[in-house]
Amino acid sequence: MATATASKKTNKKTAKAQPKVFTYEWKGLNRDGKKTSGELRGATIAEVKSQLKSQGVNPKSVKKKAASLFKLGDPKVTAMDIAMVTRQIATMLQAGVPLVTTIEMLGRGHEKVKMRELLGTILTEIQSGIPLSDALRPHRQYFDDLYVDLVAAGEHSGSLDAVFERIALYKEKAEALKSKIKKAMFYPAAVVIVAIGVTTLLLLFVVPQFQEIFAGFGAELPAFTQLVIHISEALQASWYIFAVAIIITVFLFRRAHLHSQTFRDKVDALILKIPAVGPILHKAAMARFARTLATTFAAGVPLIDGLESAAGASGNAVYRNALLKVRSEVMSGMQMNVAMRTTGLFPDMLIQMVMIGEESGSLDNMLNKVANIYEMQVDDAVDGLSSLIEPIMMVVIGTLVGGLIVAMYLPIFQMGKIVS
Repeated sequence: MATATASKKTNKKTAKAQPKVFTYEWKGLNRDGKKTSGELRGATIAEVKSQLKSQGVNPKSVKKKAASLFKLGDPKVTAMDIAMVTRQIATMLQAGVPLVTTIEMLGRGHEKVKMRELLGTILTEIQSGIPLSDALRPHRQYFDDLYVDLVAAGEHSGSLDAVFERIALYKEKAEALKSKIKKAMFYPAAVVIVAIGVTTLLLLFVVPQFQEIFAGFGAELPAFTQLVIHISEALQASWYIFAVAIIITVFLFRRAHLHSQTFRDKVDALILKIPAVGPILHKAAMARFARTLATTFAAGVPLIDGLESAAGASGNAVYRNALLKVRSEVMSGMQMNVAMRTTGLFPDMLIQMVMIGEESGSLDNMLNKVANIYEMQVDDAVDGLSSLIEPIMMVVIGTLVGGLIVAMYLPIFQMGKIVS
């Protein structure tokens, strides 16, 4: 306890001793005598000038960058930021740069304040003698258990540069896959929301105008027109009830999804059954599982622990439960490919690749190939879905808006026939 307290005091002193770093705008001449300019981070103008001279730039003007009046706070640290920093660490370690120097350089040069603070905290821990894995562990919102465990394995094996290379590749592939899934889901969701919004506006503001015109016709309106008018009247009289109902439904869904594991599991099982989208999510889950297990296994993490990490990284409760079942079977002595077959969830191609990997002693290579295959299939499926969804969404919007227009003009057409 006393040691931990002393360590915290030392960390605070070290953090206070670090100079404040600012962004400076500079102008100067390069080695060819041509004018050049840019931005550079440093504690003082003298330090920035020194950095510029070391890069072959003759600085003519260096001044602190003014804060933007329209800046709404520092953006948060994203998963892509962590992936990029991981790649930078891997590159610098492979180039022979010491770990402390690497973290210090990345922390001083990053554009986001929160990332600089995060790296500064980690640097302080490392400088006080704490292993990197232990310095990362308190920051679980940025570095999950898989990330930390892989770093710990690299520290124990003395191959931290190789482990960071694997983590960087894993994070880059994972973010690319996540981006593809978001791309597949975002477009139809956005179009549906726009269609509902346009339809609501037409029912609230346009249909009542036609209704006033129809009131003077003195004739019975077509059934379709009457239906649209009744919907418009109901929406006008109770629009706030519909709005409150939607808000409450979204709130209850988010609350249940946040606090109920059973509810989350049911939602995960349900979305896998959605036509067109479900197969993409199946392939994405298998790609994440294969990539995660390959990364952990190649880093020297035992297969049992790797399966637990892969279960959590699969991103779906159905695959998580199946992989945890596989893990328990492997612990009892069963081969992994046999255990996977008993779940009835994994395709034969994946099981055969795992079997070949187990027999040949190259399980990580086989799993990486499986992950590449499924990532390519997800990419192709997303492209196909995007090209398929566009005309479908146009038909949906055309049907909704066109249906309302037809309903409003039917009485006018009928009156024209009567007059003629």
